[in-house]
Amino acid sequence: MSSFETTIGLEVHVELKTKSKAFSLSPVNFGDPANENTNVIDWGYPGVLPSANKGALESGMMAALALNAQITRDVHWDRKNYFYPDNPKSYQVTQQQTPIGHDGYVEIKKEDGTSKRIGIKELHVEEDAGKNSHSGKGYSLVDLNRQGTPLVEIVSQPNISSPDEAYLYLEKLRQLIQFTGISDVKMQEGSMRVDINISVRPIGAEKYGTKVEIKNVNSFQYAKNALAYEEQRQRDELMAGHIIGQETRRFDEPTKSTILMRVKEGADDYRYFPEPDLPVIHVSDEWIKAVKSSLPETADDRIARYINKFALSKKEAAVLTQTLEMANFYDQVVDDGADPKRTANYLIGDVNAYLNETQLDLQDTKLTPGHLSGMIKLIDNGTISTKQAKKVFTAITDGEEPKAYVEKNGLVQLSDPNKLTPIINQILDDNQQSIDDFKGGKDRAIGYLTGQVMKKTHGNANPKIVHEILLAELKKR
Repeated sequence: MSSFETTIGLEVHVELKTKSKAFSLSPVNFGDPANENTNVIDWGYPGVLPSANKGALESGMMAALALNAQITRDVHWDRKNYFYPDNPKSYQVTQQQTPIGHDGYVEIKKEDGTSKRIGIKELHVEEDAGKNSHSGKGYSLVDLNRQGTPLVEIVSQPNISSPDEAYLYLEKLRQLIQFTGISDVKMQEGSMRVDINISVRPIGAEKYGTKVEIKNVNSFQYAKNALAYEEQRQRDELMAGHIIGQETRRFDEPTKSTILMRVKEGADDYRYFPEPDLPVIHVSDEWIKAVKSSLPETADDRIARYINKFALSKKEAAVLTQTLEMANFYDQVVDDGADPKRTANYLIGDVNAYLNETQLDLQDTKLTPGHLSGMIKLIDNGTISTKQAKKVFTAITDGEEPKAYVEKNGLVQLSDPNKLTPIINQILDDNQQSIDDFKGGKDRAIGYLTGQVMKKTHGNANPKIVHEILLAELKKR
């Protein structure tokens, strides 16, 4: 049993899906050519005046409400001063003194079935910096497209006590934010990033241990691995009688270790002061009420609806709500008239397998809710079999319309008794031994005869109808 306890706090930066930047009219478009979406306000030219993006502030309010936080009524902006090549203004506009939200919480479900509340100290709206690219040839490039992009920074209370809890918190936080619609929270694109604070102290010690920061972790698994390594590193240092220094480290994935970057600066080094070019913003009760009414259905509410309305299992509902795109896709397919249970089975099974194989997000594929719904309805009305549906599914992932594909490729299931009965009787005429086996109580004879019919019809016969006709014809002999 360890004689140390771990204290973890996480600062999560989430880029907001606004059309323009936090304080300028430059557009926000991920993946555009470098330095295309910038202007003199982003560059911090003397004499220019920023203007606060109302949509970004409302997104911050939505995040606060989703995280059960209190909303600050009078918000003013602050300058956080620092020099770095990706920040041409040499300061960042943030809400250091009056964060838009404070005193919230996120509830996580642990593997042992218990719940734990992770406190949210504050969340504030601020602007992002640009992005440096280091060539390894003695020079670096700066892309300022991201400069000024609105962020919400979510600061947890230091009551996360293990790497596993941190992982669960990040998963839940991502889901809560994604279902508000304010961000796509794609860590691979940098729209969600994590700064980690971790300290270790002997059990029973009154004061926290010295805090070490790990910057800009862009994967939940990396965050968990970084915490596990740093937790053990600090314990080993204390056991050896060494002093933990306050420092900033980075996570090195190949070695799964943390590496010293710099000695940590303190808050005084940022020389915060009120932003003189932006006025105080009053957040009224009416404004909060309007923002609250615009919040979409939460993931937890959708899970309850899927269970109660569509009789899905808790596990099925949880898988469908892992991303907002999947949940929205499911709703659209069902709203189009497809069977809810079969739709869930296809999304959880075939669709997820396709996404894993192609490494695509659902919204980036050619698959549409209308085409999946059309295929499912063709199965349910007997036009195609589930076996034939495998070919149809491949076609609709390439953008084909299911009904047209079925007709073009002759995949319509043969269900007409007037056409099936002569075929079945011919099979029976050619298989007297199977008839005798059936009459002798050997049920496998039915399976063999059904297989012969399917072979004769190239797999297009409706197995259910074939079974019914076979039984009826066998009784006549």
